[in-house]
Amino acid sequence: MYILALLLSFSLSLLITPLVIRLANKVGATDKPNERKVHQKIMPRMGGLAIFISFFIAGLILTPNHTTMLPIMAGATLVMLIGVFDDIYELRARTKFLGQVAAALIVIMWGGLQVTFINLPFGGELQFGMFSIPITILWIVGITNAINLIDGLDGLAAGVSTIALVTMSVMAIIMGDIFVATTALILTGGALGFLKFNFHPAKIFMGDTGSLFLGYIIAVLSILGFKNVTMISLIVPIIILGVPISDTFFAIIRRLVNKQPLAAPDKSHLHHCLVRVGFSHKQAVLLIYALASAFGLAAIIFSFATMWGALIIVGILLITIELIVEKIGLVGSNYQPLLKIFSNKK
Repeated sequence: MYILALLLSFSLSLLITPLVIRLANKVGATDKPNERKVHQKIMPRMGGLAIFISFFIAGLILTPNHTTMLPIMAGATLVMLIGVFDDIYELRARTKFLGQVAAALIVIMWGGLQVTFINLPFGGELQFGMFSIPITILWIVGITNAINLIDGLDGLAAGVSTIALVTMSVMAIIMGDIFVATTALILTGGALGFLKFNFHPAKIFMGDTGSLFLGYIIAVLSILGFKNVTMISLIVPIIILGVPISDTFFAIIRRLVNKQPLAAPDKSHLHHCLVRVGFSHKQAVLLIYALASAFGLAAIIFSFATMWGALIIVGILLITIELIVEKIGLVGSNYQPLLKIFSNKK
């Protein structure tokens, strides 16, 4: 079942992506070079449509009777359409945000997807009550945009998403959650098939059609796989998505420090910084793949660790992230508190 899910969506994506390339050029869904972009020629985008179609077909074939699949498909379709219109007409940030909230509400109100409480590690429960829906919306919209923000180099978002999805599927198989494992592998296959055309040098970009769709499904699957569990287990999807979450978090910090609007675009994301310090396009992508894989492995180890072991893993990850952030100037060239401490000790 799992291998079939992976191979079916992979094959569909391989077949559909060349057709989407032609469609994108025909409807004017193209990405033009500017000072923020790293590509030097006009490129077709909207490639995420191939991932969506392969996911939709494989999902209907392999999980047709699961009650959660229909709300997920409905929300995903809305997000995909927002991406398509943005790739063609460039929608305002507010319009995209409202569309994402609406898509989140579809799986919440129709699919019943909510994080209503967590079991505290030392006993008792923390009930979210009236904050359950806002917290769930915040997670879905936040992760959707985190994947969108990291989509800045050929193959980057597709590869990082694939690594996160593989980790989720492994965790779901361990936990015996057949639906989450199958759905994650279906999306993995679609992303891998598209990656053949998207890895450097790319023939097509996924555009917002792909990055918003991938982010949305990943956010939903992470809630399905880990909702209403212990506080420690709730950290697992955060670790799995450590790279896009960290990049988004420090982008917010950077804009606050520089007194810029939170939605203001810039060229200081993780991938931009790696290229700026001397890595080639492909090296930067592969380095981020390695970092995402390390987070995925840490998440799996974390899930089997004792309480103190889990705390040590989190501590190591936080220190590592901070050192990388300071070394490459993700917040700013003058932001180096830990590095200055270490240099003073020497």
